[in-house]
Amino acid sequence: MSAPKDEPVRIGVDLGGTKIEFVALERDGAELHRHRIATPRFDYQGTVRAVADAVEAIEKELGRSATVGMGIPGTISTKTGMVKNANSTWLNGTPFDKDLGRALARVVRCANDANCLAVSEATDGAGAGKHVVFAVILGTGCGGGIAVDGRVHSGSNGVAGEWGHNTLPWMRADEYPGPVCYCGRNGCIETWISGTGLEADYQRSTGAALKGPEIFARTAAEEPAALAALDRFEDRLTRGLAQVINLLDPDVIVMGGGASRIPRLYQNVPARLKEYVFGKEADTPLLPAKHGDASGVRGAAWLWPLT
Repeated sequence: MSAPKDEPVRIGVDLGGTKIEFVALERDGAELHRHRIATPRFDYQGTVRAVADAVEAIEKELGRSATVGMGIPGTISTKTGMVKNANSTWLNGTPFDKDLGRALARVVRCANDANCLAVSEATDGAGAGKHVVFAVILGTGCGGGIAVDGRVHSGSNGVAGEWGHNTLPWMRADEYPGPVCYCGRNGCIETWISGTGLEADYQRSTGAALKGPEIFARTAAEEPAALAALDRFEDRLTRGLAQVINLLDPDVIVMGGGASRIPRLYQNVPARLKEYVFGKEADTPLLPAKHGDASGVRGAAWLWPLT
């Protein structure tokens, strides 16, 4: 049942490097509004203003006030209150949630975009009703997020779930020391298990520079080099997720992002997890995000959960 019209709607905002997506949700999760705008790249004040203007326009259109949750490609430092680790670099070192809150004259809740995916899927998605949900974004990079009872678990340092910047576990001799990561270290999971990681691996083995969709197309045509690259990708994903199970043992793992759309991952990876998980037992479900590309922005809205 929909909420009374005097109850605020929940607006979620997903801030990406090239676009900003907005959604307004009713109490029952029904979408009342959704749209995208271009991100004012490298313009911090322009980004704050663009988000504030869009939120106010949605409220005017719906005739209702709103809570605002924000997903960002980084995190808010628990020590300084400033954004850190954002690949939208113009956000780093700024009190983005506070500045946006001032522009909108209300508290704005802000979380890492992978944590928003976890919250979305834990609220009314593939992990609904589960105690601990681990969410993976397999896109240009490789992000991870944790929801416990539908709430973000970000940790005392704000980096819980950042599995992409751990070293790929159980490296083979031909994998060591691993590619250089933008964080300054070698062999991070993100350099292997991501769209760009797959592309780089294929190029190392063949000398050909192809985009992920082209590699997937070649696997469908049963090109040996493409099939071998996807086999390596699956094995590395299995090793990475086995490490997550060893540390967190979530009730379900949910995947989003472009590379998560490969159907065979959901058969092959779960079947191999027990090869690497301590004790050789692993029945953790691996599921695609129910809400697909909309899950992150929905999770931002659900940063204000039902009470």
